[in-house]
Amino acid sequence: MQHIKATIIKQNGKRRSGRGFSLNELGKAGLTKQDAKRIGIPLDVKRRSEHEENIMTLKEHAAKAKSEAKPKAPKNKPKAEHTEKPKKKAKS
Repeated sequence: MQHIKATIIKQNGKRRSGRGFSLNELGKAGLTKQDAKRIGIPLDVKRRSEHEENIMTLKEHAAKAKSEAKPKAPKNKPKAEHTEKPKKKAKS
C-alpha cells in the first residue's frame, strides 16, 4: 500500500502537502479514526478544513485497502455451556 498525504490549499491559492487528513474529511469519506489507523492513513487532528479532493482520495484509498485486505481467520467457536448431569436418586 502506498503512502498518501493530504493536500492543503493555502490562502494565496497555492497547494502544499499536509501532515494528514482532518477528522471531518474522514467522516465525509465514511471512515473512523480506527479505520484510518488500520489502513495507515495519517491524521491531523488540528485541521478543521474539508477539501473535496482529499475526500475523494480517501474514498479511493479505502476501496483499494478493502480489496487488498487479507480475510480474517475465523474466530474460535464458543464453548458449549456447562450442563449439569442429572443427579442420581438415592436408594432407600
